[in-house]
Amino acid sequence: MIHVTIYQDSKKRYIGFEAEGHAGYADAGDDIVCAAASVLMINTVNALEAFTEDRFRADSDETSGQLHVMLQSSPTKEGQLLLKTLVLGLTQMEDDENYAEYIDLTFEEVQLP
Repeated sequence: MIHVTIYQDSKKRYIGFEAEGHAGYADAGDDIVCAAASVLMINTVNALEAFTEDRFRADSDETSGQLHVMLQSSPTKEGQLLLKTLVLGLTQMEDDENYAEYIDLTFEEVQLP
């Protein structure tokens, strides 16, 4: 199962996320749930870098399926929109009866570093 924690600040703004695990929907290379979640998260990281002024730290480990992304300051309007888009996509996956058992989404309030 993919476990995703969405980090929010005290104002409920999205400021980062952490994902770990593999979906287990199918064998490696055929797992559409893992591929979909990965595309959403990697595209968000790439878009934050390409289209915003937000500074962030990203760490990953492909073997364990771990990806940790945290903004270094309050999100810009553009950064917040990109993170909201990520949450929308992951929430829709979690709510889909075909994929719900393969992805778990939680929200946690944290302070910016």
